Amino acid sequence: MKLYETVIGLEVHVELATKTKIFCGCTTAFGGAPNTHICPVCTGMPGSLPVLNKKVVEYAMAAGLACGCEITRRTKFDRKNYFYPDLPKAYQVSQLYLPICRDGKIEIETAAGKKEIGIHEIHMEEDAGKLIHDDWDDCTLIDYNRCGVPLIEIVSNPDMRSAEEAVAYLEKLRLILKYIGVSDCKMQEGALRADVNLSVREMGSTEFGTRTEMKNLNSFKAIARAIEGERKRQIEVLEYGKKVIQETRRWDDNKDTSFSMRTKEDAMDYRYFPEPDLVPVEIDEEWLTLIKEKEPELRDAKRKRYQEEYQIPAYDAGILTASKRMADLFEETIQICGKPKEVSNWLMVETMRLLKEAEQDVDDITIPPKKLAALIEMIDQGKINRTVGKEVFEHIFKEDVDPKEYVRRNGLSINQDDGRLREVIQSVIQNNPQSVSDYHSGKKKAIGYLIGQTMFYLKGKADPAKVRMLMEAEL
Repeated sequence: MKLYETVIGLEVHVELATKTKIFCGCTTAFGGAPNTHICPVCTGMPGSLPVLNKKVVEYAMAAGLACGCEITRRTKFDRKNYFYPDLPKAYQVSQLYLPICRDGKIEIETAAGKKEIGIHEIHMEEDAGKLIHDDWDDCTLIDYNRCGVPLIEIVSNPDMRSAEEAVAYLEKLRLILKYIGVSDCKMQEGALRADVNLSVREMGSTEFGTRTEMKNLNSFKAIARAIEGERKRQIEVLEYGKKVIQETRRWDDNKDTSFSMRTKEDAMDYRYFPEPDLVPVEIDEEWLTLIKEKEPELRDAKRKRYQEEYQIPAYDAGILTASKRMADLFEETIQICGKPKEVSNWLMVETMRLLKEAEQDVDDITIPPKKLAALIEMIDQGKINRTVGKEVFEHIFKEDVDPKEYVRRNGLSINQDDGRLREVIQSVIQNNPQSVSDYHSGKKKAIGYLIGQTMFYLKGKADPAKVRMLMEAEL
């Protein structure tokens, strides 16, 4: 059997986090009763005219800069003509000739190492509506709420060679977009979805094979499975001496296979022409500089800084920066208490444990930085020990309690009375002669049991270090 190489390019559609749509004032809020977030403009009523949302342009510029793109100083919109029931105007306002961003790249990392993936362009466009197929009544319903929601489409070069690389690219892209705040990238809500363009060719060949496109995949798992499934299908077609047809296919994740939808259209089939109702957008140096100045520190730079500035291990820095929410919590807490390693430990261990138990995502963290900092200060000042600290932290995580009030109300403060500590220690020594004998005969670990018994009697309300010091003195 011949050896084949897979060639993959991705077209990623990203819903922007604007409050209103791209050409009208309708809300972009997810959900809502069908056909309630609409107006004459986004439903294409005769005589209605679009007005461009400035924020869409700024978000597109920010995304382009974060992906290393050149910004087109004079950009304009075009009409992409096609008829489909979820497109009420029978055309989509998009960009073909002068997209707002071009020639970018991002670096990914897989088991094979680091690799740059080129970005051909980023363009702005409007989203279409949503078709709802009702099998019960054997009909199709249309919800136009999504019509006119602003999108950027990020078109990569065909630089990926495996499902692993494609998923790594999407994960990196999603993290960049979330860091700069242009989209929440919630794939389950369709805020980020990808079209996969895939072809295969004999290993060593420099010519591209015939590609197919699988549209609107909205989970990393489905994208990886679709790539593997389509790769195998195309290889089988070639091995049987047939030709791969350029077409659009639909991936069915439940059936683990793809189905032909239609032959693949070329740009000429859409009869593009300049959008007559919108003027070109001129981006001057002042506007571009303003967007550049607003660009936040991205994950790669932040991870490197954490290692250098806070002496955080590379692995920990990677976890802390894998979510902007986690990174923000880390930095905001440090600003209050000034203890980066302590903050890192609480986030890396207890926070991740509780998130896993609650089956929550890192972005769901709601721990107030002030309360985490207060807890760390209480432990550092010896007011509570770490065992009690873990209990308090869990209540902060689950119930948003005030740590100081919780400790006071439940009587969890450390017993600072040395006289009382010595009384308990002397009682423990008297009641455990065997452990005392073991300790004096050289079995130094025996002191651990004695300390444990002391902490038990004190209900954990003691400083283990002080208990050890007093216990050694008594022994």
